[in-house]
Amino acid sequence: MLLDTASLYFRAYFGVPDTVRAPDGTPVNAVRGLLEFIGRLVQDHRPDDLVACWDNDWRPHWRVELIPSYKAHRVAVETEAGPDEEEAPDTLTPQVPVIAEVLEALGIARVGADGYEADDVIGTLTARATGPVDIVTGDRDLFQLVDDARGRRVLYPLKGVGTLQTTDEGWLRERYGVDGPGYADLALLRGDPSDGLPGVPGIGEKTAAKLLDAFGDLAGIMAAVDDPASRLTPAQRRRLDEARGYVAVAPKVVRVATDAPLPPFDPALPSAPRDPAALAALGERWGLGGALQRLLTTLRG
Repeated sequence: MLLDTASLYFRAYFGVPDTVRAPDGTPVNAVRGLLEFIGRLVQDHRPDDLVACWDNDWRPHWRVELIPSYKAHRVAVETEAGPDEEEAPDTLTPQVPVIAEVLEALGIARVGADGYEADDVIGTLTARATGPVDIVTGDRDLFQLVDDARGRRVLYPLKGVGTLQTTDEGWLRERYGVDGPGYADLALLRGDPSDGLPGVPGIGEKTAAKLLDAFGDLAGIMAAVDDPASRLTPAQRRRLDEARGYVAVAPKVVRVATDAPLPPFDPALPSAPRDPAALAALGERWGLGGALQRLLTTLRG
């Protein structure tokens, strides 16, 4: 089980009232909410391995070089030496280091790669896996990793993590008319304002799905642009032709990396904390109370 950690702690932050606070009054709603999420996921799915995948860089420079608008609207502070700072609620940002410390003390693997997003960590671990993989994320971009033959599916939270949409190839074909790899091409053509991806002007989701159905994949669509006998409408041909520059670079931006350089780690789901003393101190310092105890009980399970 691979967790898109930031996606989940953002959901926890907005789903748990900020009146949930540490003894000193510091909000810990994201911390406690994430612990509840993990506990519920472990209880319901009992994964052998669990990895909290981390954004070491939420807006990698190599993606921005290809498409400068990539996530540009979410930059709070531009940084020369390292990753730009992402806009986030003032009371969420201080909770992120606490989440990292609690995961470390629990012994739940937290894995990131410098210069890569959590999506790329998930893509790399999915590519390496020899057995089934459940990806837990509120980010539809990861639908591209769905692969029934290899047991790859996305568990997409609809309400907390108690209600999850199980996204497999059947669901993707019913909803979007594509398979996993086809979803990346669909997203590329359609664009995604939340990520600053412009898409191909005039090609919306339905048109993109029809083009992929007719021509197979992005390469097939672009080959059709050059084929006067193809069934593209004049407007579609013109729009795609004008978007060649974007279409040439967008696949590297939209598709998750499968070769991120990951550090060594132990993915095994812990049955007891790695550092009980540190965990107890964190629990007391941040008032993690019942959320932490319920997770520990579930892990002992």
